[in-house]
Amino acid sequence: MDTQNIKQRFGIIGNSPLLNRAIDIASQVAPTDMSVLITGESGSGKEVFSHIIHQMSVRKHGAFIAVNCGAIPEGTIDSELFGHEKGSFTGAHEARKGYFEVANSGTIFLDEVAELPLGTQARLLRILESGEYLRVGSSKVQKTDVRIIAATNVDVYNRVKNGKFREDLYYRLNTVPLRIPALHERKEDVFLLFRKFSADFSDKYRSPGIQLEPDAVQILTNYSWPGNVRQLKNIAEQICVLEKDRNVTGQALLGYIPNETGSNLPMTINSQSKEDFTERDILYKVLFDMKKDMVELKKLVAEIIQHGGNTASVLADNPQYINQLYRDVELPAGHEHAFTIQQPNSNNSSNNDYFAQDVEEVEESLSLIDKESDLIKKALKKHKGKRKFAAQELGISERTLYRKIKELSL
Repeated sequence: MDTQNIKQRFGIIGNSPLLNRAIDIASQVAPTDMSVLITGESGSGKEVFSHIIHQMSVRKHGAFIAVNCGAIPEGTIDSELFGHEKGSFTGAHEARKGYFEVANSGTIFLDEVAELPLGTQARLLRILESGEYLRVGSSKVQKTDVRIIAATNVDVYNRVKNGKFREDLYYRLNTVPLRIPALHERKEDVFLLFRKFSADFSDKYRSPGIQLEPDAVQILTNYSWPGNVRQLKNIAEQICVLEKDRNVTGQALLGYIPNETGSNLPMTINSQSKEDFTERDILYKVLFDMKKDMVELKKLVAEIIQHGGNTASVLADNPQYINQLYRDVELPAGHEHAFTIQQPNSNNSSNNDYFAQDVEEVEESLSLIDKESDLIKKALKKHKGKRKFAAQELGISERTLYRKIKELSL
């Protein structure tokens, strides 16, 4: 079957060379039993190509099961894929067949395969190598004859290097790599897809057809489409339902396309947890306190300069500096007298010499860990050991405070 007939059969629209190449590879590998790893951005149509491979294979009369590996909890995914015996775990009231048993002589499509736990990856590798597996809670070896098609929208080899995906499994799945081009790589297909989607939705909602003005076509073609075909289809549906003027201009189209300078997603991806932000906040607090100390030190130095370098006189006239030093600096044992101010003796050659003899310089630690420990001690002392109020004073959660106290052995 040639490429054009495959497009008509499976409803694929587009004339991009990259798309035609992907269809050609799928049609060539379909009659074999080779494993295929389909890669491509989310929404680019990876599942459509899994159906092409299955329907054009000798297994087309067998079962086709699509499994979203990222949507199944880690604790139950082995049971879902390989089945379980009665009583093998809490809630296993009866034996259950897994997908590999149900799809025997057919095809399993493992979407988001990179999300599989390492233990499940080892079981999957055994099936690829020998067709054998064990039900959860059983020691009896089961056999299955299933073709595996896997898909992912992440760089699996990068996960291999980070130890999150088995290298041997990667090479077994990647027998034939099949890359689906993103929509921004097939700009010539964008308008064709929009026209098809808008016609379908106009028929569905019994509304007049949509016509795009030339400036709207240009905007549609040049947009990056991070959500790929899925996003384009959603926008076509929105316009068919909401737009009163059926001749859509570029200005009207911009009202439906997200601003590329902002986020196109309803939530942040890989965002930091609240716990991470509270740790960052306490580090900021430490840095701001250090800055405050530096300002106070500058004031002290300025006054010493104004008094002609008479350090002892300045400190004697400003006891608040001594109190600050006692409050902020923990002196080593045996050096508690280091900042004690005595009246200078007139017999001494100079006040500066006297101060140099009686005042021992203590170098302040610039370690963030020391500062963090010091702040926590002060907060606990201020609130008489009540951690709830100490945490509020520090601007962190009680949970974070408990962990910090344990980490710093306070």
